[in-house]
Amino acid sequence: MNGLGGVRANGSVSFWYAQMGGPPSRREPPRGDTDVDVCIVGGGFTGLWTAYYLAKDAPHLRIAVLEQEFCGFGASGRNGGWVTAALAGSRRRFAATHGRQGVLDLQRHMQLTVDEVVRVAAAEGIEADVVKSGSVTVARTPAQQHRLEARVREDAQWGDPEHVLLSAEETRERVDVHGVVGGSWTPHCARVQPARLVRGLADVVEGMGVALHEGTRALAQRPGRVVTDHGVVRAGYVLRATEGFTAALPGLRRHWLPMNSAMVVTDALPDEVWAAIGWERAETVGDTAHAYMYAQRTADGRIALGGRGVPYRFGSRTDDAGRTQEATVASLRRVLHEFFPAAADVPLAHAWAGVLAVPRDWCSTVGLDRATGMGWAGGYAGHGVATANLAGRTLRDLVLQRETELTRLPWVGRRVRAWEPEPLRWLGVRGMYAAYRAADRHEAGGRASTSPIARVADLVANRS
Repeated sequence: MNGLGGVRANGSVSFWYAQMGGPPSRREPPRGDTDVDVCIVGGGFTGLWTAYYLAKDAPHLRIAVLEQEFCGFGASGRNGGWVTAALAGSRRRFAATHGRQGVLDLQRHMQLTVDEVVRVAAAEGIEADVVKSGSVTVARTPAQQHRLEARVREDAQWGDPEHVLLSAEETRERVDVHGVVGGSWTPHCARVQPARLVRGLADVVEGMGVALHEGTRALAQRPGRVVTDHGVVRAGYVLRATEGFTAALPGLRRHWLPMNSAMVVTDALPDEVWAAIGWERAETVGDTAHAYMYAQRTADGRIALGGRGVPYRFGSRTDDAGRTQEATVASLRRVLHEFFPAAADVPLAHAWAGVLAVPRDWCSTVGLDRATGMGWAGGYAGHGVATANLAGRTLRDLVLQRETELTRLPWVGRRVRAWEPEPLRWLGVRGMYAAYRAADRHEAGGRASTSPIARVADLVANRS
């Protein structure tokens, strides 16, 4: 062990940036007070996609993006690289306000969004290792298989017949996960190197005339203005795109919960190890455990794998450089070796962590208050790489006062109650994930259906 949990690098934002030579230098902050038409707070995928589509459709607009660190510092540059059409929210809850057709429309637009991200990356010359080969979900216990079959049936009932079940053998033909009892595949997912995508998008947006101000902290957001540590930016529209860092903003500490997720990546695997694992088509890979994992085969022949470590820090605190705990590194290493024993001797190159935003009902939202010009998008609960693109196009339509299919989707204007105050928030989240892990252990003994421990945790989490 080397003091880093048996991994050569820990933190430094993410491996994705290390692969690019390290975090980038920062663009200049604003020089005193400025006036623009649209001010976007947050330089991740949501903010940049919003700026991109606004600049495309309304090039006359003066647009500024304010980022406290550098564009892509947060979840946009640290995530697992899944451009997935999975809904960032509950079909049942969206249907309660907009009916079945509203959910069908939202699902269809999410599927189209995967192709839109792939299209724009190609059209703008953004080299981000994009491959659309779909996603494989594996089950390794009877209870996981039971949930997987139920998920595929539910998807079919909600107009998605392309999510199909795979036998254990068919699953292993795609990727040989140890102990697999079954699987599924959907075409609606692409692999990406997220930091390359977000930094490439930032360069494109800047080239379109959008002012990107990095190293700029938003101290207060009010109708018509954003107060920063470098002056006041006055704007007709102020759009909040801060996702997991929203809790740090005045008055929003309990608005969305910043949930931690962590990742590790291996050294490049030798050819003989890949021959044993397969995984030739670069599908993303996940499972149906309660404390689930997510993984991709990187373009340079590594396995990048993520999951929950310490799920939440007291007081909605967030990290500053992506460093994760040694116990989390060890946990992810165990998952890696359980799933891919052939890679057990391959060293871990890098570990990192980041935060994602979770609303109290686990449903993402986008909206604009026309009376004040204040807008927002986020609460993606881990499905933000594609959802942020849909949010950007929706905010474009809202700002430009267009009535479109996008502005009528069920997540538009959605508002929910705040998270509980501390210490209830900390106790609830920590207890919830302890219960999920206990449920996974319970099911590992061969239980045929979901553990009742997980059902109780779902009720506490408000996910049921």
